[in-house]
Amino acid sequence: MEKRKEHELKIHENGKTSKSPKLCGTNYPVSISFIVVNEFCERFSYYGMKAVLTLYFINYLHWDPNLSTAVYHAFSSLCYFTPVLGALIADSWLGKFKTIIYLSVVYVLGHIVKSVGAIPSVGDSTIHIVLSMVGLILIAFGTGGIKPCVAAFGGDQFDEEHTNERRKFFSIFYMSINGGSVLSTLITPMLRGDVQCFGGDCYALAFGVPAILMVIALVVFISGSGMYKKSPPEGNILLDVCKCMGLAIKNRWKSSKYDPKKKHWLDWAEDKYPRRLIHEIKMVLRVLVLYIPLPMFWALFDQQGSRWTLQATRMNMAFGSTFVLKPDQMQMLNALLILVFVPIFDMVVYPLIGLCRINLTPLKKMAVGMIFAALAFGSATLVEVNVTKTVVEPAPQGQCLLQVYNLAVSDVKLNIPGSNLFSQPIKSYEDPPAYQHIQLGGHNKTITMAVTQNEILYQCVQTFTEQKAYTLVLHSNGSEIVCQLATDNIHKSEKMEAYLRFINTRSEAVNITVGAVDFYVPADYGISPHNSVERKEYTNDKCTSGSQNFLITLGLLDFGASYTVILKGDPGEIILQKMEDVKANNVHIAWQIPQYVLITAGEVMFSITGLEFSYSQAPANMKSVLQAGWLLTVAFGNVIVLIVAEGAGLDQWMEFLLFAGLLVAVCIIFSIMAYFYTYVDPDELDKLFPDKTVNDDDEDNLKKNQKYHLDQTDNSMYLNPIEKRTKM
Repeated sequence: MEKRKEHELKIHENGKTSKSPKLCGTNYPVSISFIVVNEFCERFSYYGMKAVLTLYFINYLHWDPNLSTAVYHAFSSLCYFTPVLGALIADSWLGKFKTIIYLSVVYVLGHIVKSVGAIPSVGDSTIHIVLSMVGLILIAFGTGGIKPCVAAFGGDQFDEEHTNERRKFFSIFYMSINGGSVLSTLITPMLRGDVQCFGGDCYALAFGVPAILMVIALVVFISGSGMYKKSPPEGNILLDVCKCMGLAIKNRWKSSKYDPKKKHWLDWAEDKYPRRLIHEIKMVLRVLVLYIPLPMFWALFDQQGSRWTLQATRMNMAFGSTFVLKPDQMQMLNALLILVFVPIFDMVVYPLIGLCRINLTPLKKMAVGMIFAALAFGSATLVEVNVTKTVVEPAPQGQCLLQVYNLAVSDVKLNIPGSNLFSQPIKSYEDPPAYQHIQLGGHNKTITMAVTQNEILYQCVQTFTEQKAYTLVLHSNGSEIVCQLATDNIHKSEKMEAYLRFINTRSEAVNITVGAVDFYVPADYGISPHNSVERKEYTNDKCTSGSQNFLITLGLLDFGASYTVILKGDPGEIILQKMEDVKANNVHIAWQIPQYVLITAGEVMFSITGLEFSYSQAPANMKSVLQAGWLLTVAFGNVIVLIVAEGAGLDQWMEFLLFAGLLVAVCIIFSIMAYFYTYVDPDELDKLFPDKTVNDDDEDNLKKNQKYHLDQTDNSMYLNPIEKRTKM
């Protein structure tokens, strides 16, 4: 103990010791200001990068949503496996200070590599993917490695008698975490979408700014080096626990039927490890068993940055006529709500429940938190069902999609052999109500269709390919009806833009500039390619036909829609008719607020309560073991999402419903386990195993207990029980 206390004093060359300098005459060490600023910058860099990650995979690397979701959660999972490695390095080899420094350098390198990979001119798509994956792996080792060290290192700066100051420090510490998270999820999507570089969204800047913040975090942390209390590595309790359990399993396996029976399988380690340690591990294992169902909660919770963000890309993000939210900014709502909900639950909700004489135990709170998360995904399911109503689903194999534009002067009828589609007359310049499925019976098929106008029959021969969408354009050519087949784009823009094309019925070619996009439309029913344009109201756009200039008004080109604009009129005029091939995103983003409210309420009741419960049920020196187990539940939760995203192949609303149902089932299992759990008081260990009477008839065991207590006196992690898991 004396050796440990020596590390709490700064040793000068003359051999005298003095306490670390304090802030403005308080009991707060000056060194904690460096740690708080470091944590704010580091969390900004991590959550800022992660906020735009899913859209980066889709829009820049051109991955499909399922692969993007899988890689996103693989990265998240790795970020929660690596803290165990960081704790082992800090406690067994380098100490907290050096571990933070070295792994922060790895962290910075990861950000730099990730940012370089987002520069289009650096190599081809393979190089971009390699750099992105290497960068993410380095970031995962960096952020995960320092995760268990920074908070504990901050707690180390306080003198033993200043427990109140230490407790307030953790509140400030975690406020800086949430502050960094809120600002980063607000700012980096703006850097991505509002700043244009290399001809598109500026992902290089969106990743580069978090890289700069991480460099600042490292510089600030190093700047306080001379003021820190730096304890040497003191051994890792997690290693002792693993070794003890390994020995018990080994001895149990080697035992024979003639050996004396043991009450518990861990008792087989009594020949080497003290009884108190064995009893403490038994207490921890009882809690860890309750952790088994918990990954399912995190499987739902961590989809805010993947599936929920992708859902937002297919919604209406406009608030009024001026403010447009970015889809990756909605994640900010969780960080804001957690700051509001924690005091509300602590000071209002829980006391009111207590006044109703309802015994809401920690395990009951966790079960209710699971129900809230399941309800959040129920809400997400309802939103998704309505969102998909604006989506044109691609045709399955052996089929294609077809809509018809009648640009003739009068109504026509269309007959497709073997089908009763288009049985009603198609009115002139009518906006088609929906795409129809055409049976091909193979990869492609040439179909001879009959077109009737004014009781005169015309033939239309076209070749269709499966799983594509087409528009059949019918127009007059003298006294005949001519058919023309155009391939359509039915996919909604992941960039929340609108798709636009023109059909020119005039005898002169037309050049049109819509925003920053140029269109050339040939004469005589020429069709321009689909181009994406920014979502906004378009008025007075430049249009040139022959030697004449016109100003045209297209009106609002809305989120996710696909438009075809028909150009009509005599040589001296241009008349527009706008068709909507794919409906705009008409479900407002505000409908996502209920699911964010529910998932955040679930987090408050599940995550915060879970940590409080865990630490109340285990000895103080075992907190690091429980934290490792808790972080691993997060990691395995992300693995579940990875498996479902790549393997289930369900429609998105069905996937949301599946997760909600699975969590309800897991909640029932957890509730049954909780019902049979008996709460314990870890302080009773001091009565059961006082150092002087651990095992009076076994002097060696007494020495093992005494040595164990000296080694583990200050080996627990400092953790605030109201810490927010996702902002850790």
